[in-house]
Amino acid sequence: MFSTLVRPADLMGHLADPGWLVLDCRFELSDPGRGERAWSEGHLPGALYVHLDRDLAGPITPVTGRHPLPSPEAFAATVSRWGVTPATQVVVYDDASGMFAARAWWMLRWVGHDRVAVLDGGLPAWVAAGGTLDRSVAQRQAVHFVPMLRPHRAIGVEELQARLADRSCLLVDARGPDRFEGKAEPIDPVAGHVPGAVNHPCPRNLGADGRFLPPAGLLERWQATLAGRDPSTAVCMCGSGVTACHDLLALEHAGLAGARLYPGSWSEWIRDPGRPVARGPA
Repeated sequence: MFSTLVRPADLMGHLADPGWLVLDCRFELSDPGRGERAWSEGHLPGALYVHLDRDLAGPITPVTGRHPLPSPEAFAATVSRWGVTPATQVVVYDDASGMFAARAWWMLRWVGHDRVAVLDGGLPAWVAAGGTLDRSVAQRQAVHFVPMLRPHRAIGVEELQARLADRSCLLVDARGPDRFEGKAEPIDPVAGHVPGAVNHPCPRNLGADGRFLPPAGLLERWQATLAGRDPSTAVCMCGSGVTACHDLLALEHAGLAGARLYPGSWSEWIRDPGRPVARGPA
C-alpha cells in the first residue's frame, strides 16, 4: 500500500490494474478551467479529472474561506462516482509538485481511505521517466463508498482560536513569505497572518527537481519548524486550505504524524474583522 508518495516507476506497472485509480488534479487559481483543458489535451492513461472547486470543495458562504470542505456525504458521493473501494490504490497528481494533488490525498484520508498517494514530481516526473499521455476517457464502475470520517484531522476556527489562546497548538502557515508577512497579497482582500503562526512555505518540502525531499531531509526541516513541539499539536493552514495539505503530506512522509488542517485558513480567518491580523516575520 502506498499512503504518502509513489514514484512514476511504481505506477507504470499498474496502469492496467483495475485495483488502481489515477486522478488528475491539475488546477490554476487564476484560471479555474485550465486544469481540465490540460487533462483533455493529454493525461496519464486512465486518469480521471478532479476539479478543485467542483470535487474538492463545498459551497462558499459569507463566513467560509475560498475552498471550504464539502460535507462528508457530498464527498463520499464523489468518491463513489470514482469507483473507490476499500481495496483501491488511488494515485493523485498535478503539474505543480503536488500543491493541488495533496488536497485530494488529505480529503480521501479524511473520509477513511488510506490507500492514496501523491505521484512524486507529478506529470513532469512522469514524462521525464518515459511515461506516456493520452486523451482517453476512462469509464469506472460507480460503487457505494461508505465514509469513515476522521473529524480529528481538521479543526474549526472557534477551536483554533481557543487553542491559540491557551498555546496548545502550533499554527503553521504554508504560504510564501511575502504573503505571510503581509508584503503582498494577490488573492485575498487582507494581507498578513494569524498572530502566533509560524511560516513553513510548502516549497520548503521540495528539492530542486520539484520532488519531495527524502524523509530524513523533511524531518530535519520540520523539526526546525516544530521547535520541539509534538507534531500532533501542529495545525496547518494556507490561503484556503489547499496547499496546507502539502505540508501535512510532508509531515506524514517524514514520520511526523498527527498534525491537523485548518480548512478555512486565511480566507476564512479574515471574514470576521474582529479576528486579529499580524504582519511582518513571525
